[in-house]
Amino acid sequence: MGFSAYLHPSVWSVEPEVATFGPSTAWSNKDMDPVPPHLRTWTTWNFIAYWVSDATNVAMWSLASSMLAVGLSWREALAAIAVGHILIAIVMVLNGTIGARLHVSFPVLNRSSFGFWLSYFSVISRAVLAMFWFGIQTYAGSECVYQMLKAIWPSTARIPNHLPASVPITTSGMMCYFLYWLLQFPFLLVSPQRIRHFFTVKSIIVPAAWLAMLIWAMVKVPPKISLVPKHSTLSGSAFAWAWLSALNSSLGFYATLSVNIPDFTRYAKNERAQFVQLLIIPTIFTLIGFVGIAVTSAGETLYGEVLWDPLHLIDRWDNRAAAFFASFSFLLSIIGANISANSLSAANDLMVMFPKYINIRRGQIICAFVGGWALCPWEILASAPGFLSFMSGYTVFLGPFAGIMVADYWLVHRCKVDVPAMYYPRGRYRYWNGINWRAAVTLLCSVTPNLPGLIGNINKNIKVGNASHLFDIAWLFGFFTALIVYWILSTIFPAKETFMDKAVLADDVADEGVATGSTDTKSIDEVKKEVA
Repeated sequence: MGFSAYLHPSVWSVEPEVATFGPSTAWSNKDMDPVPPHLRTWTTWNFIAYWVSDATNVAMWSLASSMLAVGLSWREALAAIAVGHILIAIVMVLNGTIGARLHVSFPVLNRSSFGFWLSYFSVISRAVLAMFWFGIQTYAGSECVYQMLKAIWPSTARIPNHLPASVPITTSGMMCYFLYWLLQFPFLLVSPQRIRHFFTVKSIIVPAAWLAMLIWAMVKVPPKISLVPKHSTLSGSAFAWAWLSALNSSLGFYATLSVNIPDFTRYAKNERAQFVQLLIIPTIFTLIGFVGIAVTSAGETLYGEVLWDPLHLIDRWDNRAAAFFASFSFLLSIIGANISANSLSAANDLMVMFPKYINIRRGQIICAFVGGWALCPWEILASAPGFLSFMSGYTVFLGPFAGIMVADYWLVHRCKVDVPAMYYPRGRYRYWNGINWRAAVTLLCSVTPNLPGLIGNINKNIKVGNASHLFDIAWLFGFFTALIVYWILSTIFPAKETFMDKAVLADDVADEGVATGSTDTKSIDEVKKEVA
């Protein structure tokens, strides 16, 4: 086959499964369909390993320790992390239960609340955010590679920099970034069912390495020296808003996954398997936050500055073996977190936009190129305040998304949804021309008030007054405003065509051969012919 043949779209079409849920391959493929029973393999222990794996990553360490860099004490920072992850865990289980019951991904599920076409707004937004995070984690992974190379060949630190001083990355940094990007690339080809084994391995190795670092910090600088004397440098309203901003950053850390957790719980053996998230998320993230804070505080005593990035701390070590293995543990942690929380999430979103040409594997590859290179993550991570600003910024949209999902499934429709209808553009979730105006109005009410603060956060020269304080609680405001507004609108102006006497699940269709997406009486094949 000549090169010109690869330019034809049909060559890149995904091989469809025999019985996809959509009316044609333009609307679904094997990866996008509800997960069949034999592929529901995630158990309670897999979810525990997943969260232990995701919590142990450089970004989480940086989130905790960067709070010290903006003036909070370690106790205040730890409280913000604990409260934030308790709230996120509740939302995670509420939305995770939906995925475990319906066995569909977030982009498909979202059609039932936003409407078939409006759902693409949240899907595209989430895809962009996931690719941003992919780049950020890849940058963190490149720092691990640099430390590992420097531990083996100290001359790595003397590689001359040929990039402009205005660019927050050096020639050696760019080289390590490329090496890490290549290293993690093969893991993108592992299926969601099999990647759980990698999480298990990572959840054993990485916590052991981090425990060793905590012991090192406690031995080098006892807590009575590194932690007890630490007090907040802020007071009054400045302290209150700084703490709320830190809380919002904690919420923002996994605000993306609180929306798209159905992408993973859809593989659960049963809905009870993922209930453990309610306990494991606040516990493990608070513990990891303490490790980051304790080691960073010890590093401040030893080196005279707050090294909020743990790789910068490792860079100060003289013991090359310790530096290598500590960096390796961080590298291993980043690979797992980057794939689970970012590339797989982005792949599900990209797949629902072009199901005929993109499956999960291809979506991850696209994410690797766009998120890894086009978004320049080294600019975002140039400073601690910049990191927190980015974390807070995207919660403006994710809080409302999560609030609408929770309100629609649990309060409005009371768990009675039609899974086959989510795959049909002319089904019961078409609303008005594919748009649920209730969700659109809710987004206006919950997102718009935070836009001035977001603008002021991006450009410090633009003064927005007290609107900046509302931005400090962007996720909380967005989530609860969206939940209440959507519930009220759906109660006063109910979309009667979406209400049902009982839920229709994918397993019901498989057993009975009936689709309810466009009609309650026609077979799947008849509906496909009519809609295609």
